[in-house]
Amino acid sequence: MLEQPTVPRQFVAPHVASDLQDRLQTITQQILSRTRLLHIIDNLSLYAKERQRLSGDNVVGRMRKDIEIESVRDENNELTAFNIYYSSRDPRAAQQVTSELTNLFVSENLEARQAQSENMTKFLESELQEARKNLGEQEEKVRQFKGRHFGELPGQLQSNLQILTGLQNQLQNEDEALNRAKQQNVYLELLLGQYRNFQGSAKNGTEDGSIMGLPALDPEHAKLRAQLTDFSAHSTFRPPDVRKLQERAISTDKIRDQPAASLTSGAANSDKAAAFSPVALDAAQLRDTEPMMELEKIEIGNRQRAIEDVKSKISEYQVRLNRAPVMEQQLADLTRGYDQSKANYDSLQKKKNDSELATSLELKQQGGHFRVLDPPSLPVKPYSPNRLKFCAMGLAVGLLLSGAATAGAELLDDRIHDEKSLKKLIQIPVLSEIPNVSTDKEKRAERRDGWLVWATASLMAVSIFAGTALSYFRG
Repeated sequence: MLEQPTVPRQFVAPHVASDLQDRLQTITQQILSRTRLLHIIDNLSLYAKERQRLSGDNVVGRMRKDIEIESVRDENNELTAFNIYYSSRDPRAAQQVTSELTNLFVSENLEARQAQSENMTKFLESELQEARKNLGEQEEKVRQFKGRHFGELPGQLQSNLQILTGLQNQLQNEDEALNRAKQQNVYLELLLGQYRNFQGSAKNGTEDGSIMGLPALDPEHAKLRAQLTDFSAHSTFRPPDVRKLQERAISTDKIRDQPAASLTSGAANSDKAAAFSPVALDAAQLRDTEPMMELEKIEIGNRQRAIEDVKSKISEYQVRLNRAPVMEQQLADLTRGYDQSKANYDSLQKKKNDSELATSLELKQQGGHFRVLDPPSLPVKPYSPNRLKFCAMGLAVGLLLSGAATAGAELLDDRIHDEKSLKKLIQIPVLSEIPNVSTDKEKRAERRDGWLVWATASLMAVSIFAGTALSYFRG
C-alpha cells in the first residue's frame, strides 16, 4: 500500500506526483522489463526446462504471464493498494520470486521519488542561477542609469528645485552687487575728475573748493549710507556685501573730510600750511583713488564672471527639471524590469528551499513510499487449478458422457423387445406375446451381472469422491 508522508504537507509539501495509478504503471513497466526479469530468472534458476528449448524473449514472455498485479480500490474507486502474484509449480520459487518483486517495487519507488526530487532541485538551482544572473544585469543597468543621470533622477526633483531657487536668489544678489560696483566705479571716476580739477584750480591760485571741499562727495556719501541702512535691515544679503559697502562708506567719509580738515588746520597753523598745500593734498588723494578704481574694475569682472557661472548653473538645473519626466519614465521601465526579475528570483529561491526540504524528506524515506502489508509466505496448497471444482466438473462430465453413451447404445440397438417396437416396424396385428422363460442358471447369471454393475459403479463413485476429498484437504 501507499504510505503517506510522516511530515504534514503544511510544513513540507512534496513535489513528487502522488497518483498511485501512474506511479504503479511506470514502476511495473520498469520491473517487467526484459533486463530485470532475465536477472531474476538467472539468480533464482527459473524455467530451467523452458530455457533449454526456448529463447530468452520467450522465457521472459512466459514469466510475464505468470506475474499478476492486482489493484485494490476503495469505495471512491481510488487506488489505495495492490497485490503481487506469481504462479509457479515450485512453492519455494513462487515465494522467492514474489518476495523479489515486492522488494523491487519498494526500492524502485524510493529511487524514483528520490531521483525525481533531486532532479527537481537541480532544475530549480539552474533556474535560480539564471534568475540571479538576470537580476544582476538589471541591477547593473539601474546603477549605470543612475550614475549617468545623477542629478536628474525623480528622487532629486525637490532638491533640484531648492538649488534652482537658491541660484536664482544668488543671481539676484550678484546682479545687485554688480550694479553697486558699477555705481562705485562711476563715482570714483567722477571723484577722480574732481580731484584733478581741484588740483588745477589750486595751481592757478584760485580759492574755489579750498574751503568747501568736494561738493560731489556729499550726494554719493548720502547714497552709500542709505544703501547700508537698507542692507542692514534685510537678512537676505550676504555679510561680504555689507562689509564692502561699509568700507566704501568709510572711504568716502575720509575722502570727503580730508581736504576740508587739511585746509582748516592750515589756516589755524600758518607754519604747517605749506606742508598741507592743496597741490600736495590733491596728489595724495589721486594716489588713493586710482587703486580703488582698479579694485572696483576687478570687482566688476569678478561679479560678471560669477553671474555667468550662476546663469550656467541655472540653465543646467532647468534642463534637469525639464528632463525629469523623461528620466522618470526611463527609470520606471528599468525599475519595472528589475522588480520583475527580483520577484522571479525570490519565487525561485523559495521553491528551491522547499525542494531541498522535500528532497531531504525523500532521502530520509519519510515521504510517500510503498509499505508491505503481507510479506510473501510459502504456499500451502496450489492456487490453481481448484481441484474440488475440477473433480466436480469431471464427475458431471462423466455422468453426461455415460448418459450419452447409454442413449447412443439404445439408439443403435436394433433388437425388438416388446409389442410396441414390433408394431412400429410392421403394420400387422400381433396374435400373442410369449414372455422370456429363463432357467435357474440364467437367472443367477442375470442377478450376478446386475450386482457386478452396481458394485463397479459404486466403487468408481467412492473412488472419485475419496480422491477429490484427499486432493482438496492435502492441497
